[in-house]
Amino acid sequence: MTKDSTPSTNSKWSGMVPVDDTALAVTDTGGPGIPVVYLNGHFATQGYWRRVIAELGTSWRHITYDERARGRKSKRSADYSFEAAVRDVDAVLAARGVDRALAVGWSYGAFVAAHWASRNPDRAMGAVLVDGAQPHDWVKDGMEEGALKMFQRMRWLMLLLRPTGLTPRMTAEQMANSTIEAGKIARLRELRPVLDKITIPTRYVLASGASLGSKGGEQEHNRAGVSAVTARNANIRVSAKVSSSQGAILRKDFRAVADAVREVAALDRTDD
Repeated sequence: MTKDSTPSTNSKWSGMVPVDDTALAVTDTGGPGIPVVYLNGHFATQGYWRRVIAELGTSWRHITYDERARGRKSKRSADYSFEAAVRDVDAVLAARGVDRALAVGWSYGAFVAAHWASRNPDRAMGAVLVDGAQPHDWVKDGMEEGALKMFQRMRWLMLLLRPTGLTPRMTAEQMANSTIEAGKIARLRELRPVLDKITIPTRYVLASGASLGSKGGEQEHNRAGVSAVTARNANIRVSAKVSSSQGAILRKDFRAVADAVREVAALDRTDD
């Protein structure tokens, strides 16, 4: 792989893309296929997509990257806001010379994908939302303090894991603030207008059951709200509901995610 920053559709590329006060580690498989940009879970890395990418194969152009302070190479920043995460999609695509792309987001990345697709109908071929971007109100008053305490308790373990890229290079306060902001973005009054504005083919792939940190049937209650989303917007449908949890969906049900990508891409060609 080359390490320069010259956009090319003819060869594989990996390197750092400068944006704002930081730089992001990006991998681009190149080639003439449909560009797919993959948007990670909140504190996850681009490596989580490897099974989906392998399933789709080399006829697609796969673009992955690690968000600010995530992974082993992406640099720290003074801005870990959700708006920065949405801007980073544009920065990565511009750096790679991509005008239109299909956005695939998992968990937190699904919210980023939904916002980006809603704001860029001419640039988004479509979107696949993997067990995320489901309107629900889970942030309660006073949760900021609890979130901060949780990340403070975990700080030594996270420090030990940082060299592996499995935990972000963010402070406990930054992680807590980012988590609470994600919850606010998920609120019905915040997310519904975003989803209502989506005019391109969009598909959900939903998990089942609970994941780490969820209680009882909380996540299933959240997923139930998707039916109201699809009832309001004919561009949005559920492609599949799979048996795995949110945390395991890219590992166990990567084929369902790949099928949703193919479905959305076929709809984009039909519209053309």
